[in-house]
Amino acid sequence: MKVGDVIEDFDYEAYQNGNFIKGKFSDHDGKWVILFFYFRDFSSVCQTEMKGLAHKMNEFEKEGAVIIGASTDSKLSHKAWFETYMTEVKFPVIADSSQSIADYFDILLADGGALRGTFIISPEGVLMYEVVSDIEVGRSVEETFRVFKALKTGKACPLEWKPGQPTL
Repeated sequence: MKVGDVIEDFDYEAYQNGNFIKGKFSDHDGKWVILFFYFRDFSSVCQTEMKGLAHKMNEFEKEGAVIIGASTDSKLSHKAWFETYMTEVKFPVIADSSQSIADYFDILLADGGALRGTFIISPEGVLMYEVVSDIEVGRSVEETFRVFKALKTGKACPLEWKPGQPTL
């Protein structure tokens, strides 16, 4: 999987706001998708990211994007973690216990966990942006939002571009 590729449809099971749900990636056709993978439930860095994305969710939604989290943990692990520590998280979190989705995005670790991966996917299903990093360093929600807004312009955006500034 690389920038410019069309995401193949896949089925998933997820935990969302107290419920187990089933879905397909194609359920989000016509919307921008912010798909992010994290290492494991109950880890401290992941907890900070979840809460940061939860606090920014409304801004992403106002701009036509959905946030979807994912890890290779089970849906029961998600339920225990989210009901105990992450009640403010309302977006779906995929339980990729088969590890097939993490493998598809090329972020699967040998121990079955996933690297930190952030993927911004266009309404047409094209991967427009990806950042993959080690599990020890959390991502920047503000940078993800900035890049998402830049991609939405459909234009070239210069160094350090911020929403509201001129494009090239």
